Amino acid sequence: MTDMLWKTEERAVFTLRSLYRRYGYAPYKMSRFEEYDLYVRNKDFLASDRIITFSDGGGRLLALKPDVTLSIVKNAPEAPGAVQKVYYDENVYRDYREITQTGLECVGDLGAYEIAEVVLLAAKSLKLLGECSVLDISHMGLIAAVLDSSGLSAGQRKQAMDCLRRKNLHELKSLCRDKPEAWEKLRVLSVCRGSGLDVLRPVGEVLTTEAERQALEELQELWTILESSGCGDSVRVDFSVGSGMRYYSGVVFRGYLEGIPTSILSGGQYDVLARRMGKRSRAIGFAVYVDLLQELLGEESPFDVDTVLLHDGSADTVALTAAAEAAARDGSVLVCTALPKDRRWKRLVRFENGEAVQ
Repeated sequence: MTDMLWKTEERAVFTLRSLYRRYGYAPYKMSRFEEYDLYVRNKDFLASDRIITFSDGGGRLLALKPDVTLSIVKNAPEAPGAVQKVYYDENVYRDYREITQTGLECVGDLGAYEIAEVVLLAAKSLKLLGECSVLDISHMGLIAAVLDSSGLSAGQRKQAMDCLRRKNLHELKSLCRDKPEAWEKLRVLSVCRGSGLDVLRPVGEVLTTEAERQALEELQELWTILESSGCGDSVRVDFSVGSGMRYYSGVVFRGYLEGIPTSILSGGQYDVLARRMGKRSRAIGFAVYVDLLQELLGEESPFDVDTVLLHDGSADTVALTAAAEAAARDGSVLVCTALPKDRRWKRLVRFENGEAVQ
């Protein structure tokens, strides 16, 4: 990994931490290992079911953590009016790969403000990472309400959800062939994509139940907040966004940066997960996949260091330091008394008679 890559990732993490602290989020640190049972009970919340396990000295089965959210929700205190706001910078392990994540979670007695704040911070996070970014948002509560009123079977609802994700209108129409009202609602959701409250107007025109209208009102209010906060130009409504209905219960979102072909940020509201873990709390959060930033750098440099500054050990320290500082202004520098065997350098400079000689 090049010095440039390290600087890019570290700068991104530092910038994001500063943003989250300004909104009152506290750092959260977890152990590298967690009890395996926690992940087994919640496997369908995880991005991958390939969990690396170990046994400790007492015979307990531990997992090399594949996720941070589960630990935060499990340990969040509950009390009326209490809200826990935390951010983290952790490595997680999925599909036998180490993934660097920075993110935040907001758990507790949440109101409309806390939900909006997290989505706003997701949009702000993307803006800090790149000039050209977009946050796609959806609302699983609205999709769930539409499917509840559709008359489709459980299996058909799962198929409809898959059609929405793939924007497959042909299969969706076939699925709803004898249910014209359900087809019209799902069709409008499928083609709804863009920015501004006007994009949501056709959705409101086809909704028929109170649950559907209430979910739409939540999404409209959220959009108004994002727009008034200066983030409306980088946010789009897109009902194909959503990881599944088992845990996500409200707004869900994914973030993209120009130059990276996959989402670099993902999150949403997961009240159902908190309920399943025996909590009365509501919860929302997101993760930024910081290691994907390396894709913005193109090919890695073939060099580990720009300049090797070689001296014989008897050089004047003041003069040597000045030469090293001069070299550092043009890139990275390694000062040594012997040529390094484990480094590749772009330029070799020898320090002789009080001065640097190439």
